[in-house]
Amino acid sequence: MSLTDAHVVHKARSGGVLKRDRVYALTGADLTIAPGETVGVVGESGCGKSTLAKVLVGVQRPTAGTVAFRGRDLWTMKPAERRAAIGTHTAMIFQDPSTALNRRLTVRQILRDPLDVHRRGSPAQREERVRELMSLVGLPKVLADGLPGQLSGGQRQRVAIARALALEPDLVVADEPTSALDVSVRAQILNLLLDLKERLGLALVFVSHDIQTVRRMSDRVITMYLGRIVEESPADEVLDAARHPYTRALFSATPGLLAPIDPIPLVGPVPSATRPPSGCPFRTRCWKADDVCAGTMPGLAESTTAGHRYRCHHPVDGAQSTHDLVHQAAATAAPVTTEDPAAATAVKETR
Repeated sequence: MSLTDAHVVHKARSGGVLKRDRVYALTGADLTIAPGETVGVVGESGCGKSTLAKVLVGVQRPTAGTVAFRGRDLWTMKPAERRAAIGTHTAMIFQDPSTALNRRLTVRQILRDPLDVHRRGSPAQREERVRELMSLVGLPKVLADGLPGQLSGGQRQRVAIARALALEPDLVVADEPTSALDVSVRAQILNLLLDLKERLGLALVFVSHDIQTVRRMSDRVITMYLGRIVEESPADEVLDAARHPYTRALFSATPGLLAPIDPIPLVGPVPSATRPPSGCPFRTRCWKADDVCAGTMPGLAESTTAGHRYRCHHPVDGAQSTHDLVHQAAATAAPVTTEDPAAATAVKETR
């Protein structure tokens, strides 16, 4: 699966009845997902993570650009062919299983539904596949006739995962799959996803606010800001060797028990997706920004490490510690005034 210069622009009503703003939900996304790879996607709320996920599974048609699956553009296929390709080769696990599952259907009916729609096997084979799926995700057989409302949150998410795997997809996109679950259940679901990925050879895109979990689960981590992919990095380098200032600030805002540090302060107005700033979108909050950042969008630069790319005119030195960056950012940050209500002081979403 690959995206090439993918854009998604929504029209949102604001102000008067006839006035509509354009919301730039995804801008210039280039991404390739290899078979069996786990790609983590991190960023603040509203940065385009869920939009990217929907584009990957064909739920959202891009305004411009291409979405290619096995070398073919999904949106140039005939509708029936596209539905078959999307339905059988990609799947999505949604954030809240309480709303993602039809509460009027039993577990058996929920798991049979994709098999029935795509006419996979005989009725007897479909029933056997339902039993296989329940066993695969660790659901007791006695729950087959239960309704979603009779299950725990963890059990509902296991049903959602089983449904996503029903047609043996090549790519599964998990959009915040544990955020609606109790802390005690999250580790079980994450371990289940990792186990299934290894056993079934799935490509997995894992979208989450829990960036430390993303780092541990992923082979590669994508950082998004205001609808743009600003950095791609191998997961083992994203914490201490990321080159984009926003990635370093984002990961510094997660609490650490062994070596706690203050988060890198981000002072300045948070831009709107309806009126993104000129040049680099992060420049209004970046301690390294200058006139060059305001004038032109940075191109894609390659790090010395394979698979590490970023968009920044003044990248962070890969060997520079987060502790040093905290002091550097604090020394150069302009004070926040009450006259600027849009100013933000830290990456709050990751706390």
